[in-house]
Amino acid sequence: MTWDATIQTVHKLADEFRQSAPQRDRDRSLPFNEITELSTAGFFALTIPREYGGLQAPPSVVAEATRILATADPNIAQIPQSHFVYVNFLKIAGSHQQKQYFFSKILDGQRLANAQSERNGSTIASITTTLDAVETGYRLNGTKYYCTGTVFADWIPVLSTSEGTEFVAFVPSDSPGLTIDDDWNGFGQRTTASGTVHLDNVHVDSAWVVPREPAVRAPAAYGAFAQLLHAAIDAGIARNALDDAAEFIRTSARPWFEAKVDEARDDPLTTYRLGEVTVDVASAEALVAEAGALVDEAFAAFSSEQATRASLAVAIAKAAADRAALSATNALHELGGTRTADASLNLHRHWRNARTHTLHDPVRWKYHNIGRALLGHPQPQHALF
Repeated sequence: MTWDATIQTVHKLADEFRQSAPQRDRDRSLPFNEITELSTAGFFALTIPREYGGLQAPPSVVAEATRILATADPNIAQIPQSHFVYVNFLKIAGSHQQKQYFFSKILDGQRLANAQSERNGSTIASITTTLDAVETGYRLNGTKYYCTGTVFADWIPVLSTSEGTEFVAFVPSDSPGLTIDDDWNGFGQRTTASGTVHLDNVHVDSAWVVPREPAVRAPAAYGAFAQLLHAAIDAGIARNALDDAAEFIRTSARPWFEAKVDEARDDPLTTYRLGEVTVDVASAEALVAEAGALVDEAFAAFSSEQATRASLAVAIAKAAADRAALSATNALHELGGTRTADASLNLHRHWRNARTHTLHDPVRWKYHNIGRALLGHPQPQHALF
């Protein structure tokens, strides 16, 4: 299969997923079948390097596929995000033996998730989960939150510390002592299964432990790639909301009486506002595509200069996509009127998804770092995702 064929398959699956997205959100029905369909189509193996039997799709292709999925169901689009990030992590930091082992598993259809964030530290970057060496390997102890996609995963990469050094331990999801609580109760992105992972003296094979430092410090745009996919999700939410807004205005909305027109689509202030939002959404899509191309270049160049350019471009795209997602989801209700608040339509899922997903990392810091870069300060390239 080629990259183009994969994108075509993603388009077809997105059309299918779009039809059932409102019901899944309403019932909080997790998309097990949909994730299996993506796996069967080879989506999760998209970035495996050619030398290990994969297609080696570049970041821009993954971002576009993610955006397409998000136009249908941003929950499904978010679930593979950490999978692709940790495949990239292995490419940068893993040994040849580790790459052979895990990439073959992924080519066979297995999936990764994440167990990274904690609540008991002073910031989101604080890690207290411990990885202790024992005679037979390692033991993991700790609790992780916001662990997106863990119930769909075969392996859970766990961020942990051992004697002051950070490691990622790849843990089989059925390991004794590992418990996954599907307790995510956010008002948006309701079916990402972003629950809690408990690690109680979990055994980890030494061959499954990878030091984090090589990925974080290498000029590999590691963090930029992770953030690019989040920007693509926001851009997809924006497009989905804009399309639904236009459809509702054409078919169901009423014009404001002062407009003195018969149909809402002829209301001049409605068309003006819709045009304004269209510019926001199209701009975000273009900036995500541009950022994707620069992350592609950074992956190929493996230089600090290219990684910095990519990080700045992704920050700009993320800020634009954040704005577009919130603008479009607000405008759907603003222009569609009170009828859009009918809970049976579930149009409010777009705003709930946008507001929840854009909380992932504060956009105010994107603007801050963009401004600093313009004034000659270095662009941060942290690995938070």
